[in-house]
Order: sequence, then structure tokens, then C-alpha cells
Amino acid sequence: MKHIIGVIPAPALPQVKSLLVDEDGAGQRLDNFLMRHLKGVPKTHVYRIIRSGEVRVNKGRAQADTRIEAGDVVRLPPVRISERVAEKSQAMADSVARGAPAREFTVLFEDDCLLAIDKPAGVAVHGGSGVSFGVIEQLRMARPQAKFLELVHRLDRETSGILLIAKKRSALTHLQNQFRERETGKTYLALVAGKWPANKKVLDKPLHKFLLPDGERRVKVTTRDDPDGMPSVTLVKVRPSSASQFSLLEVTIKTGRTHQIRVHLASEGHPIAGDDKYGDFELNKLLQRTGGLPALKRMFLHAWRLHLTHPVSGEPLALLTPLPPELAAFADRATPSES
Repeated sequence: MKHIIGVIPAPALPQVKSLLVDEDGAGQRLDNFLMRHLKGVPKTHVYRIIRSGEVRVNKGRAQADTRIEAGDVVRLPPVRISERVAEKSQAMADSVARGAPAREFTVLFEDDCLLAIDKPAGVAVHGGSGVSFGVIEQLRMARPQAKFLELVHRLDRETSGILLIAKKRSALTHLQNQFRERETGKTYLALVAGKWPANKKVLDKPLHKFLLPDGERRVKVTTRDDPDGMPSVTLVKVRPSSASQFSLLEVTIKTGRTHQIRVHLASEGHPIAGDDKYGDFELNKLLQRTGGLPALKRMFLHAWRLHLTHPVSGEPLALLTPLPPELAAFADRATPSES
């Protein structure tokens, strides 16, 4: 009688990983960033691998309090996490992948290494934080033949407009370096309550991220001596209008902080119409009803224009997408042009 001996595969050894910092991670301390990505690893071990120099930022040693920026590459040494945490993370990823419906979005530009789409409002860029799936998961389902699709940057769920997806890892690294080095030009259209002062062109108050008691993320302006304050620069240009109740602004960001435009504009007493986090909540309720103006049922913030350098050809690339119909209709009535 033959005996068949089963071979039990050895558990996969942990590998060195490289993480690209996105705009959501920009401004964080290195230790906090690692805690978020190394769930299941004891804090003492996280601090040990930082002190030993095993963690690298852009190939250089870093301290626990080092501030990371969008586009930074963080090298993680091989670390073990508990099997329970690993299984839970994998199960969540598998669930997202299975549940995402295939969906294509309006394409603004596409070639072998880069895809630019017009993201609609109400769609998250990726799954997580209570959202089952987002743009990137839906695109991957719609394009099963694509070997590589990764977000270059982020947009808030309620923000519409230009979103970049890399189709090659080399393009991802090149483009995120452009964002990190502030070599791109990102301009949004925002409608705010009230008459914006024409001489108020530069907003540079530092921003501070914090959590509400329920764990939801928020941002506020802070003082320049706040050690947790992140330098933030927003440029504002007012579009000519005879309106006094609203102003349509072209807003260019020189730094990519979380909720930067929303918080900077609100801090000047002119919140974005329809903003459910930093806006005028009573005004928002009125705008949702049909009356003298078309109903506004979303935040009036649109990623309108983006200038960048093509990651392969090196040629300048200018992307533009007009206001979606619901915002254009509201803006036409709310801010009639000066004759």
C-alpha cells in the first residue's frame, strides 16, 4: 500500500514594499503614516524599524516626526503581521473586487501610459472608509485586460472633474513626482456664498487635520507656530459677475492638502455652496429646493483644468473639462455676467 505524503507549503515570507504617498497622506508624520499601513504590527516594532534606518523615504533615512509629502516613496522592510489581521485585510480586498460593477467614465485623454477621466460627483475615487468601491475598482472591472491601473491623485467624493490614472508604474512614479514637486497646475471652479473681495487673491493659512469623536476626518486653519500645521497655498481669481449673493471663482492650489479649497474658502467667510462639511448648512437646505434658481443638490466644486508634463514624451499636456450641466445651469442663474 502506497502512502501519499502531503507537502504543506511554507508560509510566504514578508517582502520589502514601496509605498507611494498620495495627497491624503501628505503632511502626515512618518510614524502615523506607518501605523495606518502596518495594522497588526506593534507600535514598538514600528518605531524600532524607523530608528534602525530600515524605513526609507525617497531612499534616505528619516525620523518618526518626518513630514511626508504626496509623491514620496516610503520603503518598508519585511514585517510580519498577525494572521488574523492579514486574513481580514485580504477578505475585505476580495469583497471589494467582487462587488465593484464594471464602469467606464468619460475619457478626456488616453494613451499607452496615462488615462484622464471626468469623474462625476458622488463617486469615490476608491473603496474604503464605508465606501464599498470607487472609480479605480470599477475601471479595473471594466478593463480586465489592463495589467496596471493606479490612481495618480485623489478628488473628494463630491468633487467632479479631472482625475488621472496611470497605466504603467513608471508613469505613476513620474506623475506623482510632478505633484510632489508642485510642477502641475490644478485649477478648480468653485461657487461660494457672498461677494468675494477682488483683492483677496492668496490664501496661505496653515491647515491642521483632526478627527471628530466619531472618527470622521476634518481640517481647520491653524496658526503658523502650530507644529502640526501644514503649509497650504491657494490662489483665487474672481470671474466677473453682477451677482452679490454668490461668486464664481477659479481656484488654483499650490499644495495638495486634504479639503484645502473647502477649508480655505470657508475660513474667509465664503463657504462653497452645497458643502456639507464646512458650508452654510441653512443655505444648503434652501439651495436644494427649486425656487428662483435651479436646485443645487451637490457641492459646487469642479476640477476644471490641469496642466502637467507627459510622463513619456516630456511634452506639456493641458486638460480641461467644462462644468457638468447641473452646475452650469445653477451658475448661469446665480452669477449673471456683467455686460
